[in-house]
Amino acid sequence: MPPIGPTKDELHAAIGSAMPDLVAPGLRVLFCGINPSLYSVVVGFHFARPGNRFWPTLHASGFTPRRLQPSEQGLLLEWGCGITNVVDRATASADQLAPEELVEGGRALERKVRRLKPTFLAVLGLGAYRAAFGRPKAKLGLQEEKLGTTRLWALPNPSGLNANYQLADLARLYAQLHQAAMSP
Repeated sequence: MPPIGPTKDELHAAIGSAMPDLVAPGLRVLFCGINPSLYSVVVGFHFARPGNRFWPTLHASGFTPRRLQPSEQGLLLEWGCGITNVVDRATASADQLAPEELVEGGRALERKVRRLKPTFLAVLGLGAYRAAFGRPKAKLGLQEEKLGTTRLWALPNPSGLNANYQLADLARLYAQLHQAAMSP
C-alpha cells in the first residue's frame, strides 16, 4: 500500500524550500502565515498539513461558502483573499525560525504589501506579528498602524499545535476580520 501523504525523505528534502504566494493586486485580505510547513511545500498547497484549522476556520468565519480543501486554494483569489508568509523558509515547526528571520521577513512582507495593496494584511500568529513588526505589546485584532493604505490585523495561528484556541474561538476571531473586510 502506498504511503499517505509525503514520505520522510520528501519532507526532509523540503527543509528550507519556499512556497509560492497566492496573491494578486488589490485583495481584500492577504492572510499571512508564519512560514510554510514541510508538508505544505511537498504537496504544493498552503495550510495543507492534516490538523491545520485554516480551511475549516475560513468557512466557519464566513470567508468561504464551504470548507475548501487545500488543493482548492486558488478559489480564494475569486473571493478577494490571498496567502503569503512572514518567512519563506519551510521548517518542521515555526519555532525553528530565528528571531532575525522574522524581522527580515517583516521587512520583505512590508515591501510586498506596499506593492500589492490589499485592504487588510492578516498575520496568523500574534508572536510572529510582534516579532516581524517590532510590536511586542500588540494584541489580537485590528492594529493602530498601517502599511501604506493596508490595515493590519493579528489573528491566532490556526495550526493544530495551537491548543490555546479551539475552532469556535478561531471562527469568532476570524469572523471579526471578515465583517470588517467585507463591509462597504
